[in-house]
Amino acid sequence: MKVARILAAIKLLVHLYAGRHYGYFVDELYYLACSRHLDWGYVDQPPLIAVLTRAMRAVLGDSLAAIRFLPAVAGAAEVLLTAVIARELGGGEFAQGLAALAVLVAPAILGLHNLLTMNAYEPLFWLTCAWLLIRIIKTGNGKLWLWFGVVAGVGLENKYSMLIFGGGIVLGLLLSPERRWLWSPWMWAGGAIAFLIFLPNFVWNVQHHFPFLELQANIRRSGRDVPLNPVSFFAQEILLMNPLSLPVWAAGLWFYFSRKGRQFRALGVAWVFTALVIMTLSPRVYYLFPAFPLLFAGGAVVWSRRFVWWPALMVAAGVILAPLAIPVLPPETYIRYTKAIHLEQPRIETHRLGPLPQIFADQFGWEEMAETVARVYNSLPSDIRPKTAIFAQNYGQAGAIDFFGPKYGLPPAISGHQSYWLWGPHGYTGESMIVMAGRRDDLERRFASVEKVAHVEHPYSMPYEHFDVYYCRGLRQPLSEIWPKIKIWD
Repeated sequence: MKVARILAAIKLLVHLYAGRHYGYFVDELYYLACSRHLDWGYVDQPPLIAVLTRAMRAVLGDSLAAIRFLPAVAGAAEVLLTAVIARELGGGEFAQGLAALAVLVAPAILGLHNLLTMNAYEPLFWLTCAWLLIRIIKTGNGKLWLWFGVVAGVGLENKYSMLIFGGGIVLGLLLSPERRWLWSPWMWAGGAIAFLIFLPNFVWNVQHHFPFLELQANIRRSGRDVPLNPVSFFAQEILLMNPLSLPVWAAGLWFYFSRKGRQFRALGVAWVFTALVIMTLSPRVYYLFPAFPLLFAGGAVVWSRRFVWWPALMVAAGVILAPLAIPVLPPETYIRYTKAIHLEQPRIETHRLGPLPQIFADQFGWEEMAETVARVYNSLPSDIRPKTAIFAQNYGQAGAIDFFGPKYGLPPAISGHQSYWLWGPHGYTGESMIVMAGRRDDLERRFASVEKVAHVEHPYSMPYEHFDVYYCRGLRQPLSEIWPKIKIWD
């Protein structure tokens, strides 16, 4: 495990270094906002990310380095946990190091842990459940199902995709010699624990009519996601996991169905099931990222020391691809670099792009946006400002106002997007509003007076975040009455 520990430390240092040239990511601003509105659920995620963000803010503050510290630690832990699983599968020091190295040099996994998102923590829950299952199979200790339930339950409070991987494990047990555990009272007790941990969020979803399901249906109808057939999907997975790591994870999939790995076949079935469900329901490539370390661990056990030179090639490819995943290069240098190597980040959504890919572009322009709105707000008469709402079209705009706005004297924003809609209009009536990115013709139907007062644009931000700002007066209907109609869950 010595090599794995060194590689984990390297991964942590890479994340602590990266990102100095960029700013807060759009989702990070939203999670910061959610952490100021703690609840048992949100439109687009369970509550754990908000709780962890609130804790980080309390201990470390709101700086970019502070909110990204725990995701970086989670990345280092993923390296170690993958090596531990390789050891449990029968791998020696070489296999443990190779498994850890495969995680380190995977551009996709680098990208996951460079931002504050649920995706940074998700692999830890999947891998810990896999490790517990391996221990249960090897030792016959059914009591470990109780810990499996704890981890799975907390994982569900992080991201609902835990259900997919958990369902895959149940199917894997059913289709393997370990099906005997399906009748174990310890397994059922673990399932009960998982459900009890998940219960508060489940009740919240019932009370709010399962907004996440409505959100997912809206996304599918909108055509926002880039469509991928199975060939395109796995072509992107191969690139993003490091093309030279393909022999490792392909061997890992073979391992779980081979005679040597027959004992752990349930994990191979779980991986295949998870991949099939993701490709069928929502083929975003990053949804499958948490499952690959499981294959890295199995594949590392298969590999022989005769191929000790191959990891050096994996490292070389990882170094070349790393700037595509994490912002180690300034924007202009990044643009020149991608042109030189003729590679770029695969697109996830169909939005028009500027000079940077969406993941990077969404880290620019937010404070400038808040500063522009502040100039408008602070130009209003002092008696009008307290009555003036700042309306944002999406949670990125609203999050920017909420996070950067206080130092410019701005009140919290309101929005109909995602959980901001649940948080309501904050008592504003609509008599005075600053509207970000509204359509003028629509605003003129709703307000007695509409005036364009500013324009927001940043050379590196997403083009849809280049917009006009309007000052509107005299909403023709009370804001509280039209609020139910402005819900945007997409």
